Amino acid sequence: MTELLYQTDAYLKEFSAAITMADAQTRAVALDRSAFYPGGGGQPCDFGTLEVAGISYPVEKVKKQGDDVLHYLGGGADLPAVGSTAKGILDWTRRHNLMRTHTALHILCGTVFRDYGAKVTGGDMDPLKGRMDFEFETMRGELVREIEAAVNIEVGQAREIRVKILPREEAFQIPDLIRTKINLLPEGIAQVRTVEIAGLDLQADGGTHVKNTSEVGKIKVADYKSKGAINKRIYIEIE
Repeated sequence: MTELLYQTDAYLKEFSAAITMADAQTRAVALDRSAFYPGGGGQPCDFGTLEVAGISYPVEKVKKQGDDVLHYLGGGADLPAVGSTAKGILDWTRRHNLMRTHTALHILCGTVFRDYGAKVTGGDMDPLKGRMDFEFETMRGELVREIEAAVNIEVGQAREIRVKILPREEAFQIPDLIRTKINLLPEGIAQVRTVEIAGLDLQADGGTHVKNTSEVGKIKVADYKSKGAINKRIYIEIE
């Protein structure tokens, strides 16, 4: 089982860990602890390097498999042995830009839910850009400009972002914890990680975020499209 360091400290750029599994065929290794985000919820995985015994391995993909986080290593060097100590180093520019983007999407989600009561039907992101789909019957330029102005007001409010891991029963006492149209949380999970933007938004989420909305930067609504009768897509970019 990999301890998920990113869940409690999104600003951890380097860490040490023991290698618990190595698969030469796929060039994947598992660690006993990791700060690499394995992807999920629309947020892509982290990249970076693992340094073991003087060899630097590029981490080209990360994914969760059961209770383990698998790190797929590039380069031509033989994989490190199980039991070796590794130093993980994140591509911090990519990670921080994804944190800013993910928080921006939560600001968008929280603002739209507060002002219009629209739930999310989908979303995706890359560093400094993303899109979110909402239950809107109509979408027009004037409404989009109102939303853009409102989300940037929230950025300027410098709202604190708080992360908690709660027992499932306690978490589901929170009204509107699930902001997506479909509850994507597996039935079997005993604990739920919540991300709160103080005074604006509180929802279940597994990704990484900045500490304060002021860290996001200016949010620009780059485009919008109709994806169905009650499904409208908003594209954002972070400046």
